[in-house]
Amino acid sequence: MSSKRFKKLPEKTNILPAETFEVLLNKIKKNCTTKFDESVDLSFQINNKQKKSEINIRTVVNLPGGTGKKVKVAVVCEDAKASEAKSAGADLVGGDDFIEKIKGGELNFEKLICTPSMMVKLSKLGKVLGPKGLMPNPKLGSVTENLKSAISDAKSGQAEIRNDKDGNIGVSIGKKSFNDDQLIKNYSAIIDTLEKEKSNNTLKGDLIKTAFVTSSMGVSYKIKLGKNI
Repeated sequence: MSSKRFKKLPEKTNILPAETFEVLLNKIKKNCTTKFDESVDLSFQINNKQKKSEINIRTVVNLPGGTGKKVKVAVVCEDAKASEAKSAGADLVGGDDFIEKIKGGELNFEKLICTPSMMVKLSKLGKVLGPKGLMPNPKLGSVTENLKSAISDAKSGQAEIRNDKDGNIGVSIGKKSFNDDQLIKNYSAIIDTLEKEKSNNTLKGDLIKTAFVTSSMGVSYKIKLGKNI
């Protein structure tokens, strides 16, 4: 049963003609009528002309406007690199002892970064970290010797883009309280990344079939995309 607040929102917005993100942003913000700072969320559907099982998009995007979230970052590294990780702002740092805690189910962090030499040990915890999306990945920059850069990126604002088995991609690009410029820059960063993914996958036709924008407790609007995606 819909709430009184939800009933006041515009109806059937998802069937309206597509408009650019810049035009839709004002509408999205007007629909943020809850008491909390709602997030602005994008959803994409991969073009069904492609074989979805052959398209595997998984990458991270540094959002220039930030995410509005405080990310708790953990680092698994050698003792010699522990001070570097702490100085760079890591919330949790450890080696073999930390790996044992993770194995026991202590997952009180949102992002896990690991040095290459420790990854051999950490990779054995796939059943623990995998389902939570916490397993470090060199392609995502979370298996690295450059801990300072990886921690800085994770703290400043990163979004992960990955498609599920049905070809859906969902990603948050900030909060209602962000100014328009922040959200537009974050949106552009997502689109630029998807354009690169299209080139990398050498796909026929468009990569994205449909794209929508909504807020946490709002209604969705169809986004008009450019020709390169």
